[in-house]
Amino acid sequence: MGPLQGIKVVELAGIGPGPFCCMLLADMGADVVRIDRTEPADLGTPSEPRFGLLNRGRRSIALDLKQPQHLATAKALIAKADALVEGFRPGVMERLGLGPDECLQINPRLVYGRMTGWGQDGPLAQAAGHDINYIALVGALHAIGPKGGAPIPPLNLVGDYGGGALYLAFGLLCGLLEAARSGKGQVVDAAMIDGAASLMTSIYGRKAAGAWSNERGSNTVDGGAHFYGCYETKDGKYISVASIEVRFYRELLERLGLNDEIGTSQHDTAGWDQAKQKLAVLFRTRTRDEWCALLEGTDVCFAPVLDLDEAMRHPHNQARGLFVEVEGIAQPGPAPRFSRTKPSIQRPPSFPGQHTEEVLSSWGVSPGGTLTAGSKPTD
Repeated sequence: MGPLQGIKVVELAGIGPGPFCCMLLADMGADVVRIDRTEPADLGTPSEPRFGLLNRGRRSIALDLKQPQHLATAKALIAKADALVEGFRPGVMERLGLGPDECLQINPRLVYGRMTGWGQDGPLAQAAGHDINYIALVGALHAIGPKGGAPIPPLNLVGDYGGGALYLAFGLLCGLLEAARSGKGQVVDAAMIDGAASLMTSIYGRKAAGAWSNERGSNTVDGGAHFYGCYETKDGKYISVASIEVRFYRELLERLGLNDEIGTSQHDTAGWDQAKQKLAVLFRTRTRDEWCALLEGTDVCFAPVLDLDEAMRHPHNQARGLFVEVEGIAQPGPAPRFSRTKPSIQRPPSFPGQHTEEVLSSWGVSPGGTLTAGSKPTD
């Protein structure tokens, strides 16, 4: 019953941002059919399909796109789709006979989503890469890390999922809205390098205004400020504070009993290091739970730094139903939330080719030949 119910999407199986984008669409109710290969492929997923949570929510059909009959089947599915998602290097889909020109000829209303790291053109377009490389080239990686230390990869959240999958999903939905008005499809060129750069817009604004230093760990939101960062507690755990606004900062000092002892005004960067040292000493005098009892839920802007197991047990996350369990595997639930057309996880991750006959039947597509549907992995 999600808001995208009735939308049909064909996904060419890939890694990282493409599957995450399609997971989001499926969570919102879209009927996403993933075209897997008939032979095992190195897609960076767990050996057991049930743990590949990015593949949740959609059905799988197995096709060998180098075989004419299977290619014809793929084209028949594309002819009935509202959108297509592919994440190959530039030129691969064209060589398969499934490039934008061919697909839009088959289906003029199709929104054709392309996910790459470097983009469809440019000197690096054909080079291999991963999240860390894309965010490195746009200044994002350089900005993350401690003062005097090396840059720290922020998992693969900024390039793959923030700059890649979310921008692709946004682009697809924009394309679908426009196609509903014009009756014409188009290509959505989503590149992780583009999205990661876009995510840095506010930082580039601060830099232009002279309010951002290229030195890591020297700015308000990169851990340079004593009122925005993480501190170790007595039990070796960590807490986070983000008392940026004046009233929140004042409350932090009052609750810590530091009104006369911090030794610097809030935005006097010259005193930040000394202030951080004082706070570091203070926060090591109590356990994380003790600091939670004093600060959590106040306007200090505070939260304990939780590991993945702790996050699933936190009372706020449980009250929100943030994590759900599907066939015994705990995982984050769909986001965002809707008041009426509520999203849900349609099904657990499938194994390649699990739904070949079911998909062809429900989409009204003739196989065009014998299909190799893949076999279920043995335990």
